[in-house]
Amino acid sequence: MKFFIDSAEISEIRELASYGLLDGVTTNPSLIAKSGRKFKEVIAEICAVVDGPVSAEVAATDYDGMIREGEILSKIAKNVCIKLPLTMDGLKACKYFSSKGIQTNVTLCFSAAQAILAAKAGATFISPFVGRLDDIGQDGLSLIEEICAIYANYPNFKTEILVASVRHPIHITIAAKMGAHVATIPGKILKQLASHPLTDKGLETFVKDWASTGQKID
Repeated sequence: MKFFIDSAEISEIRELASYGLLDGVTTNPSLIAKSGRKFKEVIAEICAVVDGPVSAEVAATDYDGMIREGEILSKIAKNVCIKLPLTMDGLKACKYFSSKGIQTNVTLCFSAAQAILAAKAGATFISPFVGRLDDIGQDGLSLIEEICAIYANYPNFKTEILVASVRHPIHITIAAKMGAHVATIPGKILKQLASHPLTDKGLETFVKDWASTGQKID
C-alpha cells in the first residue's frame, strides 16, 4: 500500500518525507485555507519535496472552469495530480486530462457506482471517503471492499483506490487487507501506525538491560 499524507503544511510534509514513508501528498481547499498561504506557491513547494503525485484540487464546479484551472495547475510541476469532484462535469474533465497523460484524482466518492464511472473516465485515483460515511452511520470500509471487488473483475480498469477521510489506524490496516492501493493519511495518524505499548515496554527493558552492562558501542 502506498502512503500519501493529507496535508498542506510543508514542515509536516518535510518531516514525514525524511523517514522515507511518503509516496505522495493530497491537498484540498480546506487544507490550503488552514495553511494561510497562496495555493500555487504551496503546491510548487510540496512538489519540490515529494517525488510522487501531489493532488491539487480545482475550485471550479463547471467543466470549462475545471479545464482552465487544471491546465494552470498541471504546469506547476510534472508530479501535479489534478483533483476533480465526482460530478458529471468532473468526470468529463477527468477524461480530458487522462487523455493528455495528466494524472487525476477523482474525489468525494461515496458509492461503488461512482467509482465505476471514475474508472471508465480513466481516473488515476478514486478517493472514497470512509470516515465521512462512518460519521453518518454507514460502514465506510464496506465501500472500499465493494470497489476492490468490482475493480478486480475488470483488469482494464487501471484506477487505483485511494482511501480518504482516514480517522484511525484500523481504517488503514483493514483497507490494506482488502487490497486498496493507497491511503491518504493525516500526519498524526501516520505516526500512530508505529505506536504499540509492547514496543515501548520492550525498548524500555532493552535500554535498561544494556545500561546495566556498562558497555558502549564505539
